Amino acid sequence: MFHRYRLALPLIGLALAGCGGSAVGGTVGSASSTATVPQAKPQAIEPAAGQQARSVAPNDPVGDPNAHAEPLSEVRRLLKLELIAVKANNASYIDPLQYVTLWERTDQGVDAQLPVGAPILAPCRVKILAIEPGWYAGQPLVYFELLDGPDAGKVQYVAEQITDIAPAGTILQQGQAIARYAAHGTAIEYGWSTINGITLARATTGYEEGEITPAGQNMRDWLNSLGANAGPWPPK
Repeated sequence: MFHRYRLALPLIGLALAGCGGSAVGGTVGSASSTATVPQAKPQAIEPAAGQQARSVAPNDPVGDPNAHAEPLSEVRRLLKLELIAVKANNASYIDPLQYVTLWERTDQGVDAQLPVGAPILAPCRVKILAIEPGWYAGQPLVYFELLDGPDAGKVQYVAEQITDIAPAGTILQQGQAIARYAAHGTAIEYGWSTINGITLARATTGYEEGEITPAGQNMRDWLNSLGANAGPWPPK
């Protein structure tokens, strides 16, 4: 699948991921407390590295089919408008993807599937910077800034099969939902971004569809350091 562009952030050569496979997963209630969400048991899949995600059929709803990606200039403006000047501190992070049922490939970022309705959690205090409603196949992408911890001031994103996204300008506390896993789509991608509307992968090493990038590998390592149990990529 071709992505028009993705975000990136000056971290040690990171990059965002490509599309995941279509998720099925179980259904999760819409209660505000994540305690009601059953804990999934993540498992890494073992396709060949760089395997293409399945094509999206016309009867597979993946968001607003009429939505269009905003011009890169507008994305950059919105990101810079909302960015907060923060300094790194000793605060710790939590795993933002605690309900993954299936880990998929690493490319620009990390792809994964979750139960329908499961939250993508704020790893620390975050500020929602901007939302692209039609980033890929009518699916959105949301950029957010980490406000605490060693990576404070850096930007991450989650994209594709998401809904109920916190509005731009919102500051979320650690553990609050940035977005929830939608009923249909191409799984999610979680990665690093820059404030220039380009994924860290594209901004540092460049990216070809399905290519494993240093930015994507860095994100997988970052998630694993928080107990995500995403395993290595490619699987050993």
